[in-house]
Amino acid sequence: MNRQLIRLFLSLGVMMALLLGACAPRATESPAAPQAPSATEAPAAGEPAQPPEAPAAKPFEGVTINIMMEGVPDTEFVQAVLPKFQEATGMTVNIEVLNYALMHEKLVPQLIAPEGAGSYDVIVVDNYWVGEFVNAGWLMELDDMVAKSQTIDLNDYLPSMVEMVGRLHGKTYMIPFYNYAMALIYRDDLLNDPAIQEEYKQKFGKDLALPTSPEEYVELAKFMTRDTNGDGQIDLYGSSMMGLRPDPTTMEFLNYLYSAGGRIYDENWNVTINNEAGVKALTLYVDAMKNAAPPGAPAYGFDEAFSTMAQGQAFSYITFNWMLPQLNDPEKSQVVDKCKVVRVPGGKGLLGGWGWAIPVSSPNPEAAWAFIEWVESFEIAKERALLGGAPARADVFEDADVLAKYPHYKEVEQIVGEAIPFPIMSRSPQVVEELGRVISEAVAGSKTVVDALNEVAEVLKGLVD
Repeated sequence: MNRQLIRLFLSLGVMMALLLGACAPRATESPAAPQAPSATEAPAAGEPAQPPEAPAAKPFEGVTINIMMEGVPDTEFVQAVLPKFQEATGMTVNIEVLNYALMHEKLVPQLIAPEGAGSYDVIVVDNYWVGEFVNAGWLMELDDMVAKSQTIDLNDYLPSMVEMVGRLHGKTYMIPFYNYAMALIYRDDLLNDPAIQEEYKQKFGKDLALPTSPEEYVELAKFMTRDTNGDGQIDLYGSSMMGLRPDPTTMEFLNYLYSAGGRIYDENWNVTINNEAGVKALTLYVDAMKNAAPPGAPAYGFDEAFSTMAQGQAFSYITFNWMLPQLNDPEKSQVVDKCKVVRVPGGKGLLGGWGWAIPVSSPNPEAAWAFIEWVESFEIAKERALLGGAPARADVFEDADVLAKYPHYKEVEQIVGEAIPFPIMSRSPQVVEELGRVISEAVAGSKTVVDALNEVAEVLKGLVD
């Protein structure tokens, strides 16, 4: 462990010093072995030899903290580096990994517990939950801790991430953890295939190129949907889509909405999803689902959509930017080094992300903050990024070693900086539920696009804080 990380443990603050009365040893320095006295320093006759000096105590020896996290790659990267922290501090860190669909339901009873009486010392907060958790008073304010920290400065993070999973109402409640800004991942080998390029030019009278609008994207996705082996069955789809309600289909659709110039609410919280841009976006989304996606796509979640792309059965995929390293993993993918990532056609994708937080009900907030300071230090955030993590810190995005391994992070940093987050409000999860419902109904044909959007617009009016 390098000296910068050690300074973290030596600078945990006066509070920890008073509580523990000891400093952490340098991780690279094992306790000195007892030295035999030299001939000139022999103890006097009859004088008892001094016992060997005891190793310095670790600052959190015997302390255990519990964290709930989602089962995603960035959680795996935290688990991979965690032994360093536990060895240096003596703290035991238990990470409970859950499927996203189970997290909110299990978290809330612990968050409403009395101060210090919850089960979790640290939690990760999805941007959908920020308004709810902060407005309910469930999260500790972190401004004083941040002001004293030698490893965390919110100026080191992308402003878009701080605004979404960092600060609310002028106060700091979270430290950004990782981003899941959505982008377009596409098969560059197919886009540059001479035969496909000629076919496209013959059909449309223009050169094949990356789409610059949602309309162009749907047109290209439908064109790329084809039978590649002549057996009469489509085996390549233009877009690997995820129509499962509520989260997957809502998140995917919002990329169409934002790139078409639409929003769920305007700056004054008036519902605008059923305006002209909203109708265009949902019409295009339904068109793509019916004519450019696999037949099972209306029921696909994140895993099924990834599998379709990884098996080489799709040309493109509107998804989280951090799926590119997954598609370049030969143990998970058949399209290694064949894909690239760019902005969503139209330029405005959905920004998502998670932040670290300490619940008011945390049994051990001091130890919780020590963990957050460590895991979000530049060195550890960089190490996680090199494993394939999705940074929130600008200095990690711009680090030479990170860019050498993942050159596409230069583009991803801009994507994260320009993407549009979901509205931050107390009832965000309900908004997701309602949107997912009507999008699915429009895809299934049980409601027209206009009727679906008009219906949900009335519901959304009643969900504003």
